Amino acid sequence: MLVVEAKFDGEQLATDPVNHTDQPEFATELAWEIDRKALHQHRLQRTPIKLQCFALDPVSSAKETIGYIVLDLRTAQETKQAPKWYQLLSNKYTKFKSEIQISIALETDTKAPVDSFKAKGAPPRDGKVPAGLSGLDPKDIVAVLNEEGGYHQIGPADYCTESFILSVTIAFATQLEQLIPCTMKLPERQPEFFFYYSLLGNDVTNEPFNDLINPDFEPERASVRIRSSVEILRIYLTLQAKLQIHLCCGDQSLGSTKIPLTGLLKKGSTEINQHPVTVEGAFTLDPPNRAKQKLAPIPVELAPTVGVSVALQREGIDSQSLIELKTQNEHEPEHSKKRVLTPIKEKTLTEAKSPSVSPVPPHNQSPPTKDDVTGSEVESLQYDKDNKTNPKASSSVPASLAQPVTTSSASETASGQKIAVPATSHHFCFSIDLRSIHALEIGFPINCILRYSYPFFGSAAPIMTNPPVEVRKNMEVFLPQSYCAFDFATMPHQLQDTFLRIPLLVELWHKDKMSKDLLLGIARIQLSHILSSEKTRFLGSNGEQCWRQTYSESVPVIAAQGSSNRIVDLSYTVTLEDYGLVKMREIFVSDSYQSVPAVQQKPSSLPPAPCPSEIQTEPRETLEYKAALELEMWKEMQEDIFENQLKQKELAHMQALAEEWKKRDRERESLVKKKVAEYTILEGKLQKTLIDLEKREQQLASAESELQREKKELHSDRERNLQELHDSIRRAKEDCVHQVELERLKIKQLEEDKHRLQQQLNDAENKYKILEREFQQFKDQQNSKPEIRLQSEINLLTLEKVELERKLESATKSKLHYKQQWGRALKELARLKQREQESQMARLKKQQEELEQMRLRYLAAEEKDTVKTERQELLDIRNELNRLRQQEQKQLQDSREIASGKKDGPHGSALEEGLDDYLTRLIEERDTLMRTGVYNHEDRIISELDRQIREILAKNNASN
Repeated sequence: MLVVEAKFDGEQLATDPVNHTDQPEFATELAWEIDRKALHQHRLQRTPIKLQCFALDPVSSAKETIGYIVLDLRTAQETKQAPKWYQLLSNKYTKFKSEIQISIALETDTKAPVDSFKAKGAPPRDGKVPAGLSGLDPKDIVAVLNEEGGYHQIGPADYCTESFILSVTIAFATQLEQLIPCTMKLPERQPEFFFYYSLLGNDVTNEPFNDLINPDFEPERASVRIRSSVEILRIYLTLQAKLQIHLCCGDQSLGSTKIPLTGLLKKGSTEINQHPVTVEGAFTLDPPNRAKQKLAPIPVELAPTVGVSVALQREGIDSQSLIELKTQNEHEPEHSKKRVLTPIKEKTLTEAKSPSVSPVPPHNQSPPTKDDVTGSEVESLQYDKDNKTNPKASSSVPASLAQPVTTSSASETASGQKIAVPATSHHFCFSIDLRSIHALEIGFPINCILRYSYPFFGSAAPIMTNPPVEVRKNMEVFLPQSYCAFDFATMPHQLQDTFLRIPLLVELWHKDKMSKDLLLGIARIQLSHILSSEKTRFLGSNGEQCWRQTYSESVPVIAAQGSSNRIVDLSYTVTLEDYGLVKMREIFVSDSYQSVPAVQQKPSSLPPAPCPSEIQTEPRETLEYKAALELEMWKEMQEDIFENQLKQKELAHMQALAEEWKKRDRERESLVKKKVAEYTILEGKLQKTLIDLEKREQQLASAESELQREKKELHSDRERNLQELHDSIRRAKEDCVHQVELERLKIKQLEEDKHRLQQQLNDAENKYKILEREFQQFKDQQNSKPEIRLQSEINLLTLEKVELERKLESATKSKLHYKQQWGRALKELARLKQREQESQMARLKKQQEELEQMRLRYLAAEEKDTVKTERQELLDIRNELNRLRQQEQKQLQDSREIASGKKDGPHGSALEEGLDDYLTRLIEERDTLMRTGVYNHEDRIISELDRQIREILAKNNASN
């Protein structure tokens, strides 16, 4: 038998056992009931679903592992998906590729959970609604997005007459390093942390930050528009009692806190009509599964906290957060970000969830943003002063350097050279996601990374996936950190020409710690495919119309060395977004790029030298000397400026080093404090454990003494029981000997009785034989008498009579059955004839007379045949009755001659009874034929039956 066991969320389910065949059919659904918050927590922690297949022995109930499958919970969707085949890992049958077809899906349970009453924070009682809302079920109050109106509607539309704004602001956080245990490993690169929460079904994250000790992020507010009423909103907030906020690193939750929402709208309160109502403060973050991890409590002064403000106001009333921010710009509203989550259209909803220009990467990775790709190039083209006066210039510069460069006139060289972007250029965003590799063809596992570079996007630096992943045969591996987005400006025809000419080459490298990296193969991605894909429209950050094209494909990776064989298949997804025309922008080039042209242009601006015939002057007064002097002074000034710049850079670097040193020192100090607190807690635990060990040692000593005492008692009990056992064995032996003697005496007595009974039996058999001979002689004497012979003949004749009567009765029954069948057939024939007659009369009236004649002839012939058949049957029956009657009369005459010789009386009575039976049968036949409706009194067969009936009646009258 085969059985599959599945384990998830600490609960193990199993299928029904099925026969162990080549293609077993389980046809079993395994389901776990879980709420959305727990499901989201499991998805963040990547909790797997493990399925183990066992071979079960029904006799001994022994289980033998065949293989297992690990399912990713994130692949489960609420839409029904087609089943997929999953290969068994650690397969017992190595010669076969065992697979199980599995479908994993999420189903929304419409049954509302019934909360039990608790002492802390009793749940809302069902049906407790205001008198004006008596017909409203609290379970039906849910938030529904109205895309046309751009708001969430809570409750029925008839009650939703007021507009509100619900906003959540995350202001600050402290002591976040306490959430990271010593055993946890962070990503190798600089980790990014962010806060996550769900607001009316919208997933919200703030801007990522890197420092847990001193988290530096701008306060960020997310708001939604709500259409409802005060009473319905109070009921909804009572049902959705808490807002859960997570601190995440990648897709892992480090800690969470719950903000109560019931205090926003208190019963009977009218504060929301005058001013916004808020719930704010510093809330403690708890690590996930504290009870399971058995973590010690953290002191209050070291507890990680997050400052959150939840505000609810009527639309049109200004709100102001009361949380004191820890940054210097906390009173400047322009430095705080506002994010509106209620969209006008569906595309805006995705923009609100992820406000960056690039699309959200899959698997919660952190792709290189626009600033990461183009930052080094922008810095090389801008003045330091321009960076301070125009901070937006760096983000507006296109990354593509393939555009024509125009220089300014000689009068503009003093301020610097400019690079202009043509007005016909478009702003593009190209993103590529190398999703997975599968179908490995080589015989050994590889530890691979992918590497590619495309200078047209503005950066020749290679893009690589990290960390390396291990790929084996018959498995698909998703690549980490494989998403990257490029922002650049170029003309559409140049983009199309480049994509058609130059493919993207993706290199597959094998990384080994013991040897250098090995290039295994190259995949060619033809980027021109995306130009022919379908375009979809979406709104940009400024409300302009933008276009997006997406293309997905799997391409083979061809071996770099040797024969061009396929190594593995690479699945990728590329997206091209067109944000429209780029506005005309000019970029200044720094002084270092214009130092040489300035030297060359300076002498050309001087006046011409005087003629030698003019008045002689001092050499220091000549124009050449002044120009040379001015040039030298300019050089010295430039050297001083360069030295000052170097000193300023050195000072900035020293300050940065000092700040970094202080930061590292604070980190070390906080880590030391954390370690000291942990060690203090461990010391307390050790002291408690030592006291427990001493108590246990005392208990063991007392238990050992008790054990010795009980051992002695058991030994004495054993000796006593052995003595009693010996005595009982001796008594049992004596009883057995006595019983054997008694049985022997009984056997001897039984033998004597047996001999006596055998003698009596022999005497009885002799007597029986004598009596049997005498009886046989008497029997022979009786058989020789004539009366006995006559009696035996009478008995034989009686048996023959009974047999003849039985045959007569069966013949009568068969005739009656035939009459019934014949009647049914006649009825059916009459019905068919009537139906045919009606149809013929309706369709063909002209042929009615001819059809009637044909029908009459047909009926006459049929009646004639029927009369002949019935007459023949009647004659046969009459002959059979006459023969039986004659035979019976002969038997009766013989019996009368033997007995007394009387003849006349019985013969007359038997003949009279036969005529009566025949008369009754004729009358029944006539009535049966008349009831069919086919015959009447004028028909020939009815007339014949009437004649026979009259003749029999006349004979009866004559005999009487």
